[in-house]
Amino acid sequence: MLDNNIRYLQLAFNDDLRTARTILPRVVKDSRIMIEAGTPFIKREGMSGVNALARMWPGIVVADIKVSDGAIGEVDMVAQAGARAITALGLAPVETLRLFIERCKQYGIISMIDMLGVEDPLQVLRPLYTQPDVVVIHRGRDEESNHTKMIRYRHINRIRSKYDVLISAAGGVDLKESRSAVFNGANIVVVNVVKPDDPWGGITMNEDITAITAKFLETIS
Repeated sequence: MLDNNIRYLQLAFNDDLRTARTILPRVVKDSRIMIEAGTPFIKREGMSGVNALARMWPGIVVADIKVSDGAIGEVDMVAQAGARAITALGLAPVETLRLFIERCKQYGIISMIDMLGVEDPLQVLRPLYTQPDVVVIHRGRDEESNHTKMIRYRHINRIRSKYDVLISAAGGVDLKESRSAVFNGANIVVVNVVKPDDPWGGITMNEDITAITAKFLETIS
């Protein structure tokens, strides 16, 4: 479903469905763009919100549900809502991650393991019977306020040397950071859609969404 030779832009909606309905029609229609139902969005809008995004966007919708337990049930509900990619936390038990990957394969949807808070992603990947489709190198939103915390691109080559997976980079990504992510080997660049007064990096809602999404695609190509 994803091509290792293509660089993707993943737009993360963390507010509410009303905001997504306003912004999504202005996003450039391109197969390289994925739309994410962010974790706060899912907490506000539930599976009906995920389903609404899936009906609005013809391409891949990512449900950033961050599975930490009960993998089969959570994958089932998200897949039935129409998402074509799902996240699990790398900090989850190995049994959960194994079930998560297996269930995603049964549905034919993209499995993403989010390494938020994980010191060494290889320690998460080694015990798995089957590797996920995507590994997310993630600096958390709360970590963005700490300028010493960077997206740990050094892990990309370490992971790639052992596993045939795609790499996603997330965490306060702007145009400059998107260049760094692709330069360091990321396949997917995750960019938050944020309010003008939010302290987090990303695309602000009052920008020319059509122009800025086109600019991101140009930058990561």
